[in-house]
Amino acid sequence: MTDCGCEKARAELEEYLHNELQAVDATDIREHVENCVDCQAELRVGVAITEVVQRACRESAPEQLRVQVLTQIRLYQSTHTIA
Repeated sequence: MTDCGCEKARAELEEYLHNELQAVDATDIREHVENCVDCQAELRVGVAITEVVQRACRESAPEQLRVQVLTQIRLYQSTHTIA
C-alpha cells in the first residue's frame, strides 16, 4: 500500500463520501483514512453534514414557500430563452 496522503484524501473526501470515485481511488482514500486520525475527523464531519442535509431534504417546504419558489421559477423561465 502506498499512502495517498492527507492532501489527496481531503481533496477527494466529498466524492468519496458520495461514492463518486473510481474503485482504486476510493480504496486509496479508505486506506489512508483508516490510518490517519486527522482525516478520520474530517470524514466524521463530512458524514455528519451529509446526514443533516439528507434529513433536511426529506422535509417538505411550507406550501406558501413552495408557491413562491415555483412562481419565481416560472417567471424566470418566461423571461429567459434557452438556447
